[in-house]
Amino acid sequence: MKTSAEIQSVLLNLTTEAGVYRFYDKEDGLLYIGKAKNLKRRVSSYFNREHDSFKTTYMVRKIDRIEILVVETEMDALLLENNLIKKYQPRYNILLKDDKTYPWICIKKEPFPRVFYTRTLIKDGSEYFGPYTNPKLVNTMLSFIRQIYPLRTCKFNLSQDNIKAKKFKECLEFHIGNCLAPCVGKQKASDYEKDITQIRQILKGNIRTVVQHFKDEMLNFSEKMEYEKAQLVKEKIEQLEHYQSKSSIVSPTINDVDVFCIASDKDYAYVNFFKVSSGAIIQAHAMEIKKKLDESDEELLTMAITEIRQRFHSTSKEAFLNIPLESSWENLKVSVPKIGDKYKLVMLCYRNAKNLQKDRIRKNEELRHRLDNRRVLEQLQSDLRLKEKPRHIECFDNSNIQGTNPVAACVVFRNAKPSKKEYRHFNIKTVEGPDDFASMEEVVFRRYKRLKEEEQDFPQLIVIDGGKGQLSSARKSLEKLGLEHTIAIIGIAKRLEEIYFPGDSIPIYLDKRSESLKVIQQLRNEAHRFGINHHRNRRSKNSLGTSLDGIQGIGPKTVDKLISHFGSVKRVMKATEKELSKLVGKSKAKLILRK
Repeated sequence: MKTSAEIQSVLLNLTTEAGVYRFYDKEDGLLYIGKAKNLKRRVSSYFNREHDSFKTTYMVRKIDRIEILVVETEMDALLLENNLIKKYQPRYNILLKDDKTYPWICIKKEPFPRVFYTRTLIKDGSEYFGPYTNPKLVNTMLSFIRQIYPLRTCKFNLSQDNIKAKKFKECLEFHIGNCLAPCVGKQKASDYEKDITQIRQILKGNIRTVVQHFKDEMLNFSEKMEYEKAQLVKEKIEQLEHYQSKSSIVSPTINDVDVFCIASDKDYAYVNFFKVSSGAIIQAHAMEIKKKLDESDEELLTMAITEIRQRFHSTSKEAFLNIPLESSWENLKVSVPKIGDKYKLVMLCYRNAKNLQKDRIRKNEELRHRLDNRRVLEQLQSDLRLKEKPRHIECFDNSNIQGTNPVAACVVFRNAKPSKKEYRHFNIKTVEGPDDFASMEEVVFRRYKRLKEEEQDFPQLIVIDGGKGQLSSARKSLEKLGLEHTIAIIGIAKRLEEIYFPGDSIPIYLDKRSESLKVIQQLRNEAHRFGINHHRNRRSKNSLGTSLDGIQGIGPKTVDKLISHFGSVKRVMKATEKELSKLVGKSKAKLILRK
């Protein structure tokens, strides 16, 4: 790859120390920010080899100037790179941004501290636990804490001077047992602080410590024969143990650990994060990263770890990953477990990353289908000169054989896709013999008379399976109902796929490859299939009726019994008297044979 003399000079004089590099174009626009453990080796790699990614190749061609920032450690480089990307947002960098405001649990810095849900961090010395990506989890934890500890919820300044001055009085929360009224001196500050200390441990995931404290307290009450107090403490222990059993998903020996896993495809990477304390997942977060260049999983995961640990204020000294990394962090040991509970935890985290990937693929498919359907509807509107997009289309078809058992079918498409629950079939009631025109007139009238009476939405387009004759008949029904100007209607003839419009003797021909024609054909074929199935069922039912139901002394139950045994009417009529007698008795057998 050819490089300018200036860039070659920079490459020759690059340091081998850790640092951050920045690429600029001729207009002094910032293209890319990266970090490196060895600046010379990393930066030179962009210019000394051919890249698989066209985007990377194109970016390298645009580089006109390189700036270098040397730092002490690789960790410093990671943090600096992350902060600079957020600040400058270069074109070719992935941006791990998140504009969401996540909830926290706050222990307020005040006399008799309140514990509450918040989305705002105020630097006033209060303690904040989180952030939590699931608000439901926050509410569950707060509800659990309040079940065990009677905390105040009022915003009064409970200073000792105010309490001594008796500025407050017991509220409803005291009378229903949710608060011990420290506002009037009924609860000591030292006792309240003990509860707050235990709540801190619960929020950190150290439930075992709290349980052990309560066990010691229960034993103390028992020794003093204060059994009622011991029972109350026992109930708290049971609540804590129940909560712990529901929360624990791995070995309780796994404590204060971060878990990061990555799954990726050509365009996206998916990172999942767990924070584990005492075998329980106390925080979880998923991140979707759109690739800009040919970034490796190692690069993306390194960046994600730095960002997530900053965002969630993680101080864990150990992290489990699903892929090995060369990068190192201060006070953080990373490893890839291969067996045991640690490996199971990593696999759980990885499954969540894969589920995020599957969800993205599913959403992309749904979006593609929606866009395809929208394009098809726009094409239909244009080709058929419709006033609006035909989001709701209905198609009618008649079915009969030599005029017997005439039926009709109506199929419904929504957004160019079948809506099978809305399909309807019709038995022809007013027409004698094989009259397709009159049959079509009847079913169209019945269909839209009912929709009109029930005040349901009409379709934007009606498709009639047939030529000018069937179309004219359907049009008559719409005119009778006063809907001829409300609903667009066309006919499709089978032979040459001609499209007829009311009043036009000359049809139009759509391109055989046109999506519009394919949708109309699909409508016609689906109506034909649905109608034929109904016609066959009705014909079969009627054929049974004419063969057996007309026999005096042979009821419907006997007919069903015979058909179930022999399989068809034809086989029933061919059966011997002995075979029939064995099944329905001699007298009924003789009646059937006489037929």
